[in-house]
Parts: sequence; C-alpha cells; structure tokens
Amino acid sequence: MDHVSSIATPKKTGRFASLSLQEFLLRARAFIALILVVTTFSFLSPTFMTADNIIIVAKQVAINAILGIGMTFVILTGGIDLSVGSVAGLAAMIAGGLINEGLILPMFGVIVYFNVWMVILITLTVGALVGALNGLIITRFNVPPFIATLGTLYIARGLALLRSGGDTYPNLVGRPEFGNQGFPILGSGTFLPRAMVQGWIQQLSDMPNFVTTALRFLAIPYEVWIMIVFALIAAFVATKTPFGRQVYAIGGNERAAQLSGVRVKRIKVIVYMISGFCAAMVGLIIASRLVAAHPATGVFFELNAIAVVVLGGTSLMGGRGTIGGTIIGAFVIGALNAGMVMVGISSFWQQVITGSVIVLAVIIDQFQARMQERVALQKQQQLADAS
Repeated sequence: MDHVSSIATPKKTGRFASLSLQEFLLRARAFIALILVVTTFSFLSPTFMTADNIIIVAKQVAINAILGIGMTFVILTGGIDLSVGSVAGLAAMIAGGLINEGLILPMFGVIVYFNVWMVILITLTVGALVGALNGLIITRFNVPPFIATLGTLYIARGLALLRSGGDTYPNLVGRPEFGNQGFPILGSGTFLPRAMVQGWIQQLSDMPNFVTTALRFLAIPYEVWIMIVFALIAAFVATKTPFGRQVYAIGGNERAAQLSGVRVKRIKVIVYMISGFCAAMVGLIIASRLVAAHPATGVFFELNAIAVVVLGGTSLMGGRGTIGGTIIGAFVIGALNAGMVMVGISSFWQQVITGSVIVLAVIIDQFQARMQERVALQKQQQLADAS
C-alpha cells in the first residue's frame, strides 16, 4: 500500500518549480478563467462586485459546488454519476414528506414525526444508500457507470414522484406540536440577520475593517458555510488520507492499483456513497430554501455537476483533478451566469455561451492529457538512452 501512496501523492515542495509556462497555464486555467470573468463583468457592471451580489452568486454556486464535490471523487476513479439530480429530488421529497406527513407505520397504527435534525439525518442516509446501490451495481455486476447511474436516475425520479403522487409538499415550516419546526433555516438562515449586520456597520462607521469583515461573514447564508465545510473536508480527504490516494490510484491505473493491494470495489462504492450524500444535501438545501419540495427538483443538475468538475480541471478519464479546482469551476459558472444576467444578455445566448465555455474546457483537458503523455514518453526515452 505504501508504494501506491508514494506514487499518487504530489510532491510537497517545488511542486510548480519544474513546470513550463504552458503547463502552468493549463493547470491554472480555471483560476485564470475566474479572474477573466470577474474582471470583465466588474468593468461592464459596477454592481457586480458588491457584497450583496457576491452573496447571491455564492448561494447559487453552493448548489453546483456541493454536487461537484461528490462528482469529483467519482470522476477521479474514472466513473460518472448521472443520478445526482434525481437523488436531490428524491431527498427533497423525503424531507418534505417527513415534515408534513411524518412516517406512517400502519402495522402499529401510528404516525411518527421527527425533529429537523432527524429528518436531515434520514434524508442524507437515503442519499448515501442510493449511492451505495450505484456502486454495488457497478462493481458487483460490472455494469458501466454511465448505464448504472442512468438507470438509478430514472428509479430515484420515479420514487420521488411516487412519494406524493406527483404533488408538491408545500409550506415546510413544521408544527410546534410535532416538534419539527426550523427546517427553512437550513437554506436561508444566517448566524446573524443580514439587516442587523448592515445596521451595525452603518451605525459604527469608524470600526476597524477586520471587524466589519467578520460581521459580514456572520451574515453569510448557512448553505454557503455548508459548501465551505464540505470543500475543506473533501480536500483533506482527497489529499491527506490513504483513501484519497487510493481514489487517485484507481483513476490513474485501476489494474495497477488492484495489484498494489487497493480494494478497488470498496473504494468505488464509497465514492458513489459520497456523491449520493452530497446530492441529498443539495435536495435538502433547495427544499429548505423554497420551503417546499417538488418531485422535479434537481432536473439536469447532473450536467451542472459534471460541468463544474471538468471546468475545474478534473480529467474525465480519472486520476487527475482537485476539489479546489471544482470549487473554482463552480464559481466560474456562477459568476458567468450572474454577470450575463446583470449586463442583459438574453437567456438563449447565456446557454450558448455557457455551453461553449464547457466545450472549451473539455478541449483544453484533452490537450493537457496529450501533452502529459508526450512528456512521459520523452522521459522514458531519456531514461532508455541514459541506460
């Protein structure tokens, strides 16, 4: 196992020292794209970089970023998960049903209502179980990930429709007699009310900048904090744990990883569980934000998740990519969409431009892969000549 870790772990020192300018630009392309997008729309719209707009963009980014985090682990192993949007919809319907109708137990003739924390825990567990189902179908029956998750996409969407007969669960505020109030806070709450923070900043105009900055952070919505926490944990797991190194090893060369002792099937099941868990969290956030759950929640979300992962530099072939890149990719898409709305670009052209950016990202990824193969061949040739 140790030699697998040593192969997949990036060097801690001099990581970019030996990179050519071309390699550096390719690796930093997501960050460069974000700077270009922000600079362009800051010039075109003076309100683009205001605190209010940044928070709005961050709320939009949180959805795609959380989905993208789970999708990054899957794609790093060389897989794909098309079911995340449907899992988000199923999670929203499960949460909505548990809050409005409770859990009906006909054999005992009772209805059990859970508090909000239990509703969240049950919903996240269901999401992880759907992910486990994906992983088991792929690893135990050798079904290609595209087909397995496509089937789960339809299964989860169908279950979401069956949950309420296609109807919406409205007004998810809970009832005090059932002890299940507080669900809307997840998608719209903050540590401190935004109006209160703005009032303090206006009244105490001479306070130090770091104090006003700290106060603004406390007014950031919970969903953005959830994105930050998920990103930090995922980045740590991907780069600092044996599990993360095994994920990279599987994506780099699955057969070699297996021969090196990596339990490939178990790792794959876990990464699909992570993806399902993240999708369920997204479903909870959306249902909480809207204070309603609809079975159509999450339609086409899987495409957004794949887009931010690819835009962030993760290879669709597996073995290469970072969580940080995925977060930046989500911000590129979010800033691009927000900026186009603010400067008045039509929704039709917005789709054309966003799609073009994604296609360009894939082309650059393929170019980078070919370049790395060429560099590897040159190094092998140099070693052969030296021997």
